[in-house]
Amino acid sequence: MKFSKKALKLADAFRVKHGGSFRLKDYDPADIRGIHSKDKANELLQQSVVVLQELQEKLYAQDQWAVLLIFQAMDAAGKDSLIKHVMSGVNPQACAVASFKQPSVEELDHDFLWRTTRRLPERGKIGIFNRSYYEEVLVVRVHQEYLAKQHLPPALVTKKIWKERFEDIRNFENYLTRNGVVIRKFFLHVSKEEQKRRFLDRLNEPEKNWKFSEADVRERQYWDDYMNAYEEMIQHTSTPEAPWYVVPADHKWFTHIAVSSAIIQTLEEMDLQFPKVDKARRKQLDNARQTLLKSGK
Repeated sequence: MKFSKKALKLADAFRVKHGGSFRLKDYDPADIRGIHSKDKANELLQQSVVVLQELQEKLYAQDQWAVLLIFQAMDAAGKDSLIKHVMSGVNPQACAVASFKQPSVEELDHDFLWRTTRRLPERGKIGIFNRSYYEEVLVVRVHQEYLAKQHLPPALVTKKIWKERFEDIRNFENYLTRNGVVIRKFFLHVSKEEQKRRFLDRLNEPEKNWKFSEADVRERQYWDDYMNAYEEMIQHTSTPEAPWYVVPADHKWFTHIAVSSAIIQTLEEMDLQFPKVDKARRKQLDNARQTLLKSGK
């Protein structure tokens, strides 16, 4: 099955090509790029699931590249839902999701990249980070008291620490890229109004009560601080090799197809192929075939 050229290019509008000139205000959380029909979006999503499944099979068989997909967002932006729907057709053997919540005591006794480095995908596989090392320049920056729990030498905690971490992240992602890990990063951009509506849904609908956390509501008072942190993070860490996509998240059905578009476009650009069989291997396969044919039952 083919994904239409128009759908394949859908994510281009949300890819940050020049980090230095990026401004979050230029991206509309409610953008749907002219796709006004939810039914049409669901049709495109079903097509993308099939295409992604085919490409992932080639990635796994070729066993040369790894793909790392990073998802960052404010609470209730729809990360879990997106991963569930977009990756629904992918072979679980070749895909792993890692969710990073509050760091443990052991994790705090290591460098800030340690806990995520341990969960990097193997060659031939897709790794999904639901939150990531970027929390270190987001929540830790907004709540700088968390730095005290990281046991850093006081002399290293200066006003330069955020720019230093941006530099560390860029260097780390360059290292991964040079080692065959293809990185794509997604900020699911939800509006404050839509977040409020989704929180109220969680309170008003009994089957969604389990999703609600008072802490999520408390974080809303830091909304502007988070938006500033996201903007500066994207400015400093969106590179041609590991770009950010700022994907509108007020309409989940659109978010799903926009992210699908970016993933499929990335995999197609990798020119994935099933391994070719050389003459010696072909002869072995022919001999095996003949043995089976002569063996009767």
